Amino acid sequence: MSILTPETINVTLSERSYPVWIGRGLLDDPTRWRTTLRGRHALVISNSTVAPLYLDRVACGLDGLQWSSFLLEDGEAHKTFANVGRALDALSRLGATRDACVIALGGGVVGDLAGFTAACWMRGIDFIQMPTTLLSMVDSSVGGKTGVNLPAGKNLVGAFHQPRAVVADIGSLDSLPAREYRAGLAEVIKGAAIGDAGFFAWLEQHADALALRDETTLIQAIATKVRYKAGVVARDETEQGERALLNLGHTFGHALETAGHYTTLLHGEGVAIGMLLAARLSERLGMSAVADTLRLEQLLKTTGLPTDVPSGFEPEQLLALMRLDKKNIAGTLCLILWRGLGRAEIVSGVNEADVLAVLHEATGST
Repeated sequence: MSILTPETINVTLSERSYPVWIGRGLLDDPTRWRTTLRGRHALVISNSTVAPLYLDRVACGLDGLQWSSFLLEDGEAHKTFANVGRALDALSRLGATRDACVIALGGGVVGDLAGFTAACWMRGIDFIQMPTTLLSMVDSSVGGKTGVNLPAGKNLVGAFHQPRAVVADIGSLDSLPAREYRAGLAEVIKGAAIGDAGFFAWLEQHADALALRDETTLIQAIATKVRYKAGVVARDETEQGERALLNLGHTFGHALETAGHYTTLLHGEGVAIGMLLAARLSERLGMSAVADTLRLEQLLKTTGLPTDVPSGFEPEQLLALMRLDKKNIAGTLCLILWRGLGRAEIVSGVNEADVLAVLHEATGST
């Protein structure tokens, strides 16, 4: 795929739409994304790992603007209020007006924090997502969820703030470490597990090619996942119903990430384990068959993702963290479970005893 013919997917909302461009060399071709900048100020938010690789390329497209950069340290632990404050200070020093734009150059942490910063400055300015990880390309860069973490839990503070555009240059995946790449595959698998059994079967057939980063296969997988998410977001932008299905595995996964202080597991790894726990809970509740759980487990293993809860995690602690999930209503657990591959659903009032039983089994505790 050349920079002249990227895959283009439109996220269509009630008031406007925005493009998601997927291709190689897009960061080196600003003619496409520069037109989405409306004012004369831009702040590029990135991190200490990504900026040395790609910031100069983006800077070439900002010629003639007043712009600056703000860099985070790399990692989920830096998605904090304190860093939002520093990013807002950077906008202030820039003299950013209401037509300014924040550019998120990095993975999900950078995208979430940059989007939240843009939502806060002058009650909302433009931002552009330039995801550089597979996970952020297929998930967090699309849909407008922004936010930061608290010690009590992940993404407990945030806002819905849609980007002006998403520029997914798959060339940036060439430098992505293998573990980060596999973590992104978890979100691809999740989309299939939620609502597309046919896509799940395709992933099973192409798992080896995906593991080897075959470009044609990778672009097809990214585009399929983005189209699916774009459709869900168009129907339920602020997660009043269907969009909650995209959180399959997240309630378990976020608890695992928080319990590990955001250093034990990557987000995609937490989602992988969380999906499998959700499948096992669905089995326990009589909603799904063991055959579906085994297919999910096998695909996760084939793509190199973890399927076991790390040692030292306590079921009661994980359950306590799950109680803080944003989907819970009136003090009862609301989880995304499934009735088999491609048939996820929202289940409210889940019995905590069943959740604990699954967690005890997964952690090998009694």
